[in-house]
Amino acid sequence: MDKNIINEIKGYIKELKIPGIRSILEEKINEANRENKAYEDFLCDIFKEAYDVRKENGRKNRIRKAKFPYKKYIEDLVIEDLPIDARDKLKTLCSLDFIKNGQNVILAGNPGKWKTHIAIGLGIKACNAGYKVLFTTVPSLINQLKESRSEKTLRSMERKFEKYDLIIADELGYISFDKEGSELLFTHISLRAERKSTLITTNLSFDRWNEIFKDPVMTAAMIDRLTHKSYMVNMNGNSYRMKETKKWLKNQQ
Repeated sequence: MDKNIINEIKGYIKELKIPGIRSILEEKINEANRENKAYEDFLCDIFKEAYDVRKENGRKNRIRKAKFPYKKYIEDLVIEDLPIDARDKLKTLCSLDFIKNGQNVILAGNPGKWKTHIAIGLGIKACNAGYKVLFTTVPSLINQLKESRSEKTLRSMERKFEKYDLIIADELGYISFDKEGSELLFTHISLRAERKSTLITTNLSFDRWNEIFKDPVMTAAMIDRLTHKSYMVNMNGNSYRMKETKKWLKNQQ
């Protein structure tokens, strides 16, 4: 094996920015020589390796850029612990067709019902499937929008916001917000209506959303935009956290 030629090839690989080949180049050359592989088979092997590395790096980057607070997976859900409506709709949601069709998902129910777990699990599944995802809490999103408006970068944030295939807005209803926050949230969710998907988790039923937005007209418009052709999942049922607490207490006896 001519080391000068190998180094020259590695230089080209580096300049062309092809990940996944440099580290395995010599191994693949030796393998091709041993097995007397045809040139096309050798080239197919190393480019397949590069393709797999790039694909895996892309998957990891999408998950990292989604800014999940922690990792949760659909596979870790205890299906029998889920509320009935969630059990019935989970398989459909896991197909990710709602993202392909630009539909919204609203997970509504009391705390401790696996809403955030399902939201993150679907988000990671979407990242793995090649979709661009962003996770944020609603209060954090409103703060970002306000800062962008004050810094006059709101339009830039709007363009970025529109590019995500799925935005997960967690914790709608835990705190109320002022008129400016309500208007900014409404505007940004409206930008995505019927084109890109938004998944919202909330602890409030729709008839209580006016407690957050403080404006009946805006509340009605927001609900109309979000629920049109959307999946609404009733997450009420026995609290998972309460069940775990009872189990823990029993074990202490």
